Amino acid sequence: MRRARLPLLTALALLTPLAPQAEAATATAKVPTVVNPGFELGTRGWDFTSGAGVATNYPHGGARLAYLDGGPGYRISQTLTAPVDGRYDVSAWIATGGPNGRFAVKVNGAEAGAAGIPARTEYSRHTVSRIEVKRGDRLEIAFESGDAWLNVDDVMISPAAPADPVATSSDPRVVEMFDWAKRKANSWVLLAGSTGPVNVDENNRFGTGTATYGPSYWAGYANRSGYYSRDTAHQVVGAQVLGLTAENRTMLRSFAASATEAHKYYPVWAHNFDTGTYLSIDYRRPDLFVREVPAPFELVEKAAQAYRWSGDKAYVEDEVFWDFYRHTTEEFVALHNQAKPNGAVAVAEGTGKGIFSGTASYNEQGDEKLAEAGDGIAAQYQAYLGLAALARGKGDAELAAKAEQQATALKQYFNSEWSGTGSGADMVRAYSLDGTAFKGWGLENSWFMPMKRIIEAGPRNEAYLDFIDRQAAGPHGPSNIEAFTYLPDTFFANNRNDEAWKWMRHVYDQRAVQHVNASQGPNGDYPEVSFTLVGQTVSGLLGLEPDAPNRRLTTRSGLPAGMDWLQVDDIPVGKDRIGLRQDGAGRSTLTNHSTGRAYTWEARFVGSHPTLTVDGVARQAQTKVEHGVTYTYLTVKVAAGQTVSVAV
Repeated sequence: MRRARLPLLTALALLTPLAPQAEAATATAKVPTVVNPGFELGTRGWDFTSGAGVATNYPHGGARLAYLDGGPGYRISQTLTAPVDGRYDVSAWIATGGPNGRFAVKVNGAEAGAAGIPARTEYSRHTVSRIEVKRGDRLEIAFESGDAWLNVDDVMISPAAPADPVATSSDPRVVEMFDWAKRKANSWVLLAGSTGPVNVDENNRFGTGTATYGPSYWAGYANRSGYYSRDTAHQVVGAQVLGLTAENRTMLRSFAASATEAHKYYPVWAHNFDTGTYLSIDYRRPDLFVREVPAPFELVEKAAQAYRWSGDKAYVEDEVFWDFYRHTTEEFVALHNQAKPNGAVAVAEGTGKGIFSGTASYNEQGDEKLAEAGDGIAAQYQAYLGLAALARGKGDAELAAKAEQQATALKQYFNSEWSGTGSGADMVRAYSLDGTAFKGWGLENSWFMPMKRIIEAGPRNEAYLDFIDRQAAGPHGPSNIEAFTYLPDTFFANNRNDEAWKWMRHVYDQRAVQHVNASQGPNGDYPEVSFTLVGQTVSGLLGLEPDAPNRRLTTRSGLPAGMDWLQVDDIPVGKDRIGLRQDGAGRSTLTNHSTGRAYTWEARFVGSHPTLTVDGVARQAQTKVEHGVTYTYLTVKVAAGQTVSVAV
């Protein structure tokens, strides 16, 4: 057992008794429930051999942990009876002074999965994935000693994701990355119907009580009991690739419902996993809570993306969503457009007074008192486009046309006036309350502009992307790993696949490095890391853009130089599954695993070509220009159960 000085927060927590119901399972549980998952009730629910016990010196959360001494034969275990059929992930936070510890799960006495525990004295999260049980099965969770002390805390059961896409490739790095990311992302999913604490944070390790959790996943710091609007927005696509449609809908709707008149149409920044209450560290009262201008706009955009991936009609039929879309693109903009004049267009602004008063940018570093920022205006542009797509899904052609006109006008204003005339480091990326223009490097308020495609395609955009790549790699690059996760999206959005893949590898390669916020754990245990790598593999490298409501798919290869081919199978789109393979930049192969529905596929290839082949037969092709790139494409009907290949 590690002998560390008792942390101050833990010492304070020891003075506060934990309600037994926070840890104890009920006899009527309808989901698998670990008794005493954080060892706050001592040894209750667990079996300990000699050389194992409960201590208070080095907990991950709360005030207690379980420990195993170094050496062979020591063990901690708990056996549950599965109340229902299901497939589950089991996770735990583990720290150890040496290698060869084990975390194993058995079903009816047979080992169903295990994870070896490498030496790491700081806590990190380990998972045994996709354990299948039938009602009445005996599920044993066990931790076994290794060469040195081993500490265990905060054991958690997650539902295995509905989809388990499989990647294969000529490049083993992307296969390893995708497999790690999908398992890690799945481990952050909460078991709907389970009971857990609310309002837990680094300053309040026990929270303020317990609640029944709704369909949700972690999106934010792992030591806080909730999900954040910014993180959720960035994790939506990765979650859809894992089939987490219910979780996305529930979480996005909770933000939509919180964007009330009393909140000046800002969504509340962070919610507890009960999906109905606000995380207290970021919410004090209706006029004092964390809020940042890009967030409401990103949530509109991501609702549109979730709709296109899932086909879930709630996004176009639920009035809570529609109130949010309309309030965000109308009242919110009008209410927060006072400091800087913008002529015929309106640009939502921050107060310049800090995150609890409403900031213009996601960039919380530095002391710039901004009224308008590049990430805010760029997100507003995409919100208009998202609203247009949602309006078309609802059948409101008039609203769709109006939203598209607003997007066009805002983009024209941005390129003709707002961003100035400079290029690269001389492009304007923000304005202060008194109208002073800011240029140079602004982290989020720099890279969001090309990521959201508000900069007109051409030399100016390319120069700014070069500037971003240099700055991110230099001494003034982001200090936190989650900021880096936006860079692959930025470069994929602009057909710069080599840079996008470079930044994906950078994020993955930093997964074992301790996060800048030490209490968070390693970088790989920041949830945004795994979710975005999943999404970027499918939407970026494979270039898949689904339109599930209309059973349409658009693809274009995003493979970098040196990656000959990549295939991902069992990708959920709507109620179906597809497989997609890209061979370089010149061949795409789609498999429709549906048993009864055909899909219309637009297969795109960069460049101008008179013909493309469909399963080897030449056909006259068409061309289009999108964001400055010429594509040659064909539209092909892919029947249920059919595989079709289109090539240059």
